[in-house]
Amino acid sequence: MLFDFAEIPARECYKLLVSTVTPRPIAWVVSLDVSGRLNAAPFSFFNAFSGDPPVVGVGIGSHKPPLPKDTRANIRDTGQFVVNLVSEDIAKAMNITAIEFEPGENELEQAGLTTLPSVRVKPPRIAESPVAMECELIQIVDLGPHNGLVLGRVVAMHVRDDAVLDAAKHYIDTPRLKLIGRMHGTGWYARTGDLFEMPRIPFEKWIEKPAEVVSRKDG
Repeated sequence: MLFDFAEIPARECYKLLVSTVTPRPIAWVVSLDVSGRLNAAPFSFFNAFSGDPPVVGVGIGSHKPPLPKDTRANIRDTGQFVVNLVSEDIAKAMNITAIEFEPGENELEQAGLTTLPSVRVKPPRIAESPVAMECELIQIVDLGPHNGLVLGRVVAMHVRDDAVLDAAKHYIDTPRLKLIGRMHGTGWYARTGDLFEMPRIPFEKWIEKPAEVVSRKDG
């Protein structure tokens, strides 16, 4: 069935996107306002966009257009933020921080979470998160009256010690992180433990024996 986005309301376009672009990693963003008050909120329009320079992007909407959410306002005003990743064991705490608390309320305290100092930026990181990326703002791309894409350069990363296989080679035990992803609807998530391996096919192998390569991979 065709859904022509030029013919349907923005809310319906949103529903189609979040129901099909899954799973989406979750950016649990910690920021500070100009007075130093902490804010923490999760966003699932998030991913890594570049390795050199290391860049992540977070899509952040508005509370009541045209007023941006606190996270986007804080990043705009201070130029710094921390992206924390969400594991299975802290999923419920993350969900608490998604509540629309009053401005100035400390979401992490409400969720029973603690913080640790960052080393390159002022906002702290969430101690319970298995991965935290300290970021400096590169640009906020205006996506219209309701949304903005925040692009940040990762200047430091913290990974829980037991998930580091080889620090010298920067090898991470990704399955051990037990990260979750956002799915469809208002409350569905996915675990990342159900994995399968499918190595990339070298061009030379494909040219040599394509049928054999496909058969071997499928088997």
